[in-house]
Amino acid sequence: MKLGLALPYSDRVPRELILAMVKAADQLGYDSLWLPEVYGWDAFTALTEFACATERIQLGTGIINVFSRSPALIGQTAASLDAISGGRFRLGLGTSGHQVVEGWHGVRYEKPIQRLRETVEVVRSVLRRDRLDHQGEVFQLSGRLKLMTHPIRDRIPIYLATLTPAGVELAGEIADGWIPIFYSPAHFDTVFRPQLERGAQRAGRSLEDLSICVFQQVVVSDDIAAARDAVRPHLALYVGGMGSRQKNYYNRLFHAYGLGGEATRIQDLYLDGRHRDAAAAISDEMVDLVTIAGPSAECRRRLQALAESGVGEVAMILQVPGDDIEAMRSALQELAPAGTAA
Repeated sequence: MKLGLALPYSDRVPRELILAMVKAADQLGYDSLWLPEVYGWDAFTALTEFACATERIQLGTGIINVFSRSPALIGQTAASLDAISGGRFRLGLGTSGHQVVEGWHGVRYEKPIQRLRETVEVVRSVLRRDRLDHQGEVFQLSGRLKLMTHPIRDRIPIYLATLTPAGVELAGEIADGWIPIFYSPAHFDTVFRPQLERGAQRAGRSLEDLSICVFQQVVVSDDIAAARDAVRPHLALYVGGMGSRQKNYYNRLFHAYGLGGEATRIQDLYLDGRHRDAAAAISDEMVDLVTIAGPSAECRRRLQALAESGVGEVAMILQVPGDDIEAMRSALQELAPAGTAA
């Protein structure tokens, strides 16, 4: 299993610590670095800095949404960053949601899955330097223009971060990789595999053609109770507050995991403004299902279990108590891929 890092997208963690993590990960043999984009750092600018500070590690957007940039701009930016990094770029795409797309970008959140499909189609055309002639439901491009620069690769790996059934099917159909979050390996065969396989069947391909890259929260601490407590507010935000009572993808996911009663209670508390109570309602079972927490040896054991379940890639959302820089360096070394830890 390839092991990477998903980096913070805000200045909650000091910039100098992030850059130190990036350089250390490159030296320690980690496979990839992924940077999300919400309304903090923009992913492409920061990844360009990371590309210039590293030599071998893969660099990915994890993820950017398909509403805030045109597909052609995404394609030309991907080609630029791939050239700057010497062919080390991966493009992670997703739809995001109403709050970010409409509330931050001022763009109507319409036909998200179709827009995601067409964005992938246009990006691949841009990278091949086709003359664009795309007539879709969302985008109509008839200018017959083609990219003026020459990408060093005519196909960059595209990963889709999706959780809805239609989105997971799309990943199985057209993506090079699928990025799940709050992933439970115990539920892969019942919740996710059927959706991925339906998509793969539409394209006449095997799931072996798809890399699964789990974004996995990992909290390294000798105090397991404190480590669990550190992630409860984050889980409460997503299960309780990322959407309405009628539409919250993350809440639905925990329903699919058989924890619907807990998920409903957390959502009710969160949307009623009782955020601390919502966090307190996150059970140890919920935390342990989707989070790795504990001493480094336990974290390594859980990561190995992910590998044995068939996961090909993991991007760790790594935390240590107090975001201490020395503790973070130690955690990076202790969890580094076999044969590279100091």
